[in-house]
Amino acid sequence: MDTQQIDVMVADASHEVYVDTILDTIRKAAAVRGTGIAERTHEYVATKMREGKAIIALSGDTFAGFTYIESWGNKQYVATSGLIVHPDFRGAGLAKRIKQASFQLARLRWPRAKIFSLTSGAAVMKMNTELGYVPVTFNELTDDEAFWKGCEGCTNHDILVAKNRKFCICTAMLYDPEDPRNRKKEQENNNI
Repeated sequence: MDTQQIDVMVADASHEVYVDTILDTIRKAAAVRGTGIAERTHEYVATKMREGKAIIALSGDTFAGFTYIESWGNKQYVATSGLIVHPDFRGAGLAKRIKQASFQLARLRWPRAKIFSLTSGAAVMKMNTELGYVPVTFNELTDDEAFWKGCEGCTNHDILVAKNRKFCICTAMLYDPEDPRNRKKEQENNNI
């Protein structure tokens, strides 16, 4: 499949019709992978769309992929979460396009914030690394209790609690805009 025929855009209220499909796709992916993906409510995802904090991919009127962003710790941290590609559109680089769009949206909305990702997926780790994220310990992430409450919807939450939020199945990755390597990379990209 040619992913260039798929539109990747910032979601808005008009995309709320896709919320149940998104949630169902996430649930099915978690079951297939056998790993944790934090469950979100219909209203939570719809709110992300209304606030312009989500990226959706559509092939015509057909749902192809999704992710959202959220700020934490008084906007010092931003998390990119819930990256999902519908099975019919996997294997053609769409996840990377969605991840790049969410990264750009986060950098645009909160240019000084550190961006983090918790993931157990190797593909997401690879995409994060290409964007300039580095693996970090959990204590380098936000201490915002509201963020950690979001992990309660994950099947691995008991592990996180048992380890006092220091370890889990997920790998913590962080993009620091002040890291000299990232500053250099952004300067090079802006000069092209």
